[in-house]
Amino acid sequence: MSRSKLVAIITGAISVILAIAYLILVQLLDYRDMKPAPISQFDPAPAIISQLWQIDKIAKV
Repeated sequence: MSRSKLVAIITGAISVILAIAYLILVQLLDYRDMKPAPISQFDPAPAIISQLWQIDKIAKV
């Protein structure tokens, strides 16, 4: 078996192991019961008012 084939097999095996580990990790994180935070814990956000100022001409002094 040539060296390039051996490297290809090893990197392919590492890729498959990483893919399986990722899928297991995603399944474990997805399995948790995620409950939204109660509304009472949120501070009411202040209203943001934005104005757009447009200067058509700048007077030269």
